Amino acid sequence: MSSDRILRIYLHPPILQTAQAGKLGFLNRMRGVLEARGWQVRIHRSGQAARDKAPDLPGYALYHMEKPTHSRALTFRRAYHYPFWRLEPVAERWRWPVALARFDPVADPAVADGFAARLRHRVLSGAAPRHGQHVLIPLQGRLRQQRSFQTMSPLAMVQSVARTGRPCVATLHPKEAYDDADRAALDHLAATFPNLSLGGDTMSLLRDCAFVATQNSAVAFDGFILGKPAVLFAQVDFHHIALNVAEHGVDDALVRAPRHRPPFSRYLHWFLREQSLDMMADDADDRIVAAMRKGGWPV
Repeated sequence: MSSDRILRIYLHPPILQTAQAGKLGFLNRMRGVLEARGWQVRIHRSGQAARDKAPDLPGYALYHMEKPTHSRALTFRRAYHYPFWRLEPVAERWRWPVALARFDPVADPAVADGFAARLRHRVLSGAAPRHGQHVLIPLQGRLRQQRSFQTMSPLAMVQSVARTGRPCVATLHPKEAYDDADRAALDHLAATFPNLSLGGDTMSLLRDCAFVATQNSAVAFDGFILGKPAVLFAQVDFHHIALNVAEHGVDDALVRAPRHRPPFSRYLHWFLREQSLDMMADDADDRIVAAMRKGGWPV
């Protein structure tokens, strides 16, 4: 067997154990496609030492939500909900082809509405969403820092939303670590703006909010499933039907948001069914092969 037809998949726990147990459908599908074409597929634990060695090894590499280490490596990531995935040469979501594509829906509106309704029932079941008054601000990390893909720091974002006078709730990401300075800065904003609350159940707040204001949290994508408009303060792959601060300016975006009603269902169908790797599609294997070839693998 040619040594260059080797795929090394680098994973961190717990997805490492899931893949080793053969319970990650996307990788199982990829393994089947590759092994049928004479490839070897190996699973490794990721980490700095493994990443440092990877460029010097023969064959190809795959990472989960990590930056690829060399030109023969790709990264994969769930497209927010199963069974939809991305296979990309870069880790930054705003640099993916879907982010650069023009939203041009082709699905019949009735088909898109049915797809969106089934998706909502499957991933966000519960009471029908209600358009309340509060703005949900789901926070991510590095609250006091403005990064290159952001229009302002997360703290400045919270302040901008609070200045509108609308009731707003900022929630913390459960997997992020916030230091004392972060929490003190948030407490200061809450003391300054009586309309700003901190904490709460993000998904419950999402169901009844007026709109979502965030850097690029996936909560905004879930908001689309519930028919919630979004104001984005950073670059991301699902920006097409949101109000982008970089484009509209912060004041205009926040004023327009409560009445913003883009074609949510058609966008969800376009983004997931037409632009992602749908593992339930009849042509799922063909889509995987096309994505691997586009990434430079000789499949």
